[in-house]
Amino acid sequence: MDRQLISHLAHADHQIAAPISEAHLDRLLRRARLPEGARVLDLGCGEGFWLVRLLEMYGDATGDGVDISQPALDAARAAATAKGVADRLGLHLVSAAGFSPAEPYDLVLCVGSTHAFDGLTPTLEQIRKFLKPGGLALVGEGFYEKEPSEELRAEIGDYEDLARTLARAEASGFRTVYAHTSELGEWDEYEWSWTGSLLRWASANPGPDGEQARAAALEHREMWLNGYRGVLGFVTLLLAADLVE
Repeated sequence: MDRQLISHLAHADHQIAAPISEAHLDRLLRRARLPEGARVLDLGCGEGFWLVRLLEMYGDATGDGVDISQPALDAARAAATAKGVADRLGLHLVSAAGFSPAEPYDLVLCVGSTHAFDGLTPTLEQIRKFLKPGGLALVGEGFYEKEPSEELRAEIGDYEDLARTLARAEASGFRTVYAHTSELGEWDEYEWSWTGSLLRWASANPGPDGEQARAAALEHREMWLNGYRGVLGFVTLLLAADLVE
């Protein structure tokens, strides 16, 4: 099965697509305190949950969502239509690294998608190019709560601890004005939903695709439960771009 399709199926019951509860998501979005008529960009928007929620919360804002998955963008369009915000949303089937906006934005999101730019620092360097002076970035990134084994680090990524992650973000020309560190319960809800959605789909769709979905779910669950649970953290940083370089 295509990796994008597996991701689409796995997020069926957790559309936030990150280890964050709806209450904490809303708190992050409110803290942005966007100006009237704000322009918002979501790099790696997936099915658009964050962007649609923003457009609901800020009734005069407009947004652009960028993703390489057509099924995800179709779902984002459907969600925007259902919430009555589709006329303020543009969707772009292009890689985050390949997107070139016509105008700068008040807020740029990149949650769980910094791999599109090969890491946190190059992600923030790119985001700065898309922002208006003094604009905001909302960036979700992994970090290590505990020192991982060499095998685990090689498997899931060369992240740093929370303090170094924050320092790296601020070294890129931003100030941290708010953040949310995901709780273990949020992680568990995300992972049980991810694996459970795939396993349920596999049971309902016997055959080669179902077997691939089942294998992906079980492999993921094994890595989570016996690997990064309680080791890998996730922080969502609300960052203000410095006005002076």
